[in-house]
Amino acid sequence: MIQELKSERLNETYYRIDHPSGLTVLLYPMAGFSTAYALYGTRYGSIDTTFRSGDNEEFITVPEGVAHFLEHKLFENEDGVDAFELFAKTGASANAFTSFDRTCYEFTCTGHFEESLEILLNFVQSPYFTEKTVEKEQGIIGQEIRMLQDRPGWKVLFNLLNALYVNHPVRVDIGGTVESIAEIDAELLYRCYRTFYNANNMVLAIAGNFDYKKAAEIVDRCVKPADSSLKADSKMPAEPLEVAQKKIEDKLEVSVPLFNIGYKELPVSGMNLVKALAELEILVEIVTGEGSRFYREAYDASLINSTFSSELFTGPNYFAVLFDGESREPMKVYEALNRAISGFKKNGILPDEFDTAKRAVYGRYVRGFNNVENISYSLITAHFQNVGLYDMIEAVAAVTFDDVTKRLAGSMEEGRSAISIVNPIQ
Repeated sequence: MIQELKSERLNETYYRIDHPSGLTVLLYPMAGFSTAYALYGTRYGSIDTTFRSGDNEEFITVPEGVAHFLEHKLFENEDGVDAFELFAKTGASANAFTSFDRTCYEFTCTGHFEESLEILLNFVQSPYFTEKTVEKEQGIIGQEIRMLQDRPGWKVLFNLLNALYVNHPVRVDIGGTVESIAEIDAELLYRCYRTFYNANNMVLAIAGNFDYKKAAEIVDRCVKPADSSLKADSKMPAEPLEVAQKKIEDKLEVSVPLFNIGYKELPVSGMNLVKALAELEILVEIVTGEGSRFYREAYDASLINSTFSSELFTGPNYFAVLFDGESREPMKVYEALNRAISGFKKNGILPDEFDTAKRAVYGRYVRGFNNVENISYSLITAHFQNVGLYDMIEAVAAVTFDDVTKRLAGSMEEGRSAISIVNPIQ
């Protein structure tokens, strides 16, 4: 059965199918667009290292990096023709990514959509691992891990996560370590695949120029039923609100120091998370948006430049407000940011500041519905957060001045913050 989901505010519609296989299918046709973008995702990321499945009462812990390793291996198949070659024949551009809480396989195309969708569904459901191919991949991924350690933007982020988090696996590199991936074998990959690549743990999201009824027919034909006895249950360690350390510095080949600043927040989920995200995004816009006093003064003093940005970083049992950029004096940026936040906590927010920030945030969400990739990604994100696609924009529209004032009182606390800096070697 196809469920139609509408937004009166946006005058937009998409379709949800709770497929008999266990797969959730989210279809967002967009008239007038030339491309289609599909994401096939599983609720399985780098943080899912301790888990159990089905009736098994015992949790097992696997080496760091298995989710990312699986992502690499699934593009190969038994006949030696990898999925990239198949997509090349349809003209689609394909890729995949592993994050902290999910793994997704994607393609974008302007034609031959149905053929590309069949390729996507079939290769993700057709794992093929041998000890020989696993050993080969260990060398490839090991080299990738070493290369990432030399990427300043990657290093400054994971150093910050190590400063913010004491126990949570979000502090560990998504790809794992050279030592951890050396422990991976074909049997372990199959075990993790069977646990997490069940249809009931997965979602297919498609947006753009496609026929949603034909897409539903392809799902009916291609998707294998889930094995409900292997339903995944991940376990996260207890994590204090206090940070592990306040400051962490490193040196790499950069011309100007890079910084990441983070404020650790209390994790929430479902609609409580949606409400928190809406309020915090408006609050961050007030404090550090391009029209804010902090931004103008820091920019005029050459403390920050156009690379300065912010992010609400959230997932299972973790939540933080992050700022990043480059500066010749990153500690002064950190101090200025803390002063700005403290000033708002002491003196309050002006109604005009709230109104301007809310309009800016609301506008960004509206514009996001003109981008097929953004919609597909947002569909999957909302599904994994157990909310609807339109809940976020409705939450932003509903935020009040009092909501943001209350959020300010308990958020972005200097005592729960940390800074990561990557300095030039010379």
